[in-house]
Amino acid sequence: METSRRSAVRHGLGAGKSWKERAELIQREADVYYFAFKHPRVRWYAKLVAACCAGYLFSPIQLIPSYIPVIGFLDDFLVLLVGAKLLQRITPSEVLTECRQLADAAEIRRKEGSRSTVAVVAFIVILAVWLLTAVGGSIVVARYISPYKTIGH
Repeated sequence: METSRRSAVRHGLGAGKSWKERAELIQREADVYYFAFKHPRVRWYAKLVAACCAGYLFSPIQLIPSYIPVIGFLDDFLVLLVGAKLLQRITPSEVLTECRQLADAAEIRRKEGSRSTVAVVAFIVILAVWLLTAVGGSIVVARYISPYKTIGH
């Protein structure tokens, strides 16, 4: 079972994949480890490894600053790679299988409906901000730059 899981991960990250497909695969694996973190049969030390990896990736203090062009992301990548490999070893394979199924279901739900709703809400919010800015600007212009402003009264 362990060798088939390793070969599936290696095949998924193969050279024939586009960057978008690789990013989707990484997103899927992140979902898998999120569900593994929430799973009741995962030991505390596996949850600690996941929390420490995520904490380091989101921390503003890092060994190599991320604003250095290429080298800055190498420590992030190394932490992600080592954390994923360690979690694969210390998490039971049946739990990972169950979490992969949950991640697949979550991805299908994301693709089916939530994007259109989020897009509509985002459009309405952006439109409202622009309209409020235009109305506010018009009021400021009308009040302070009006040619009919009286002096001394």
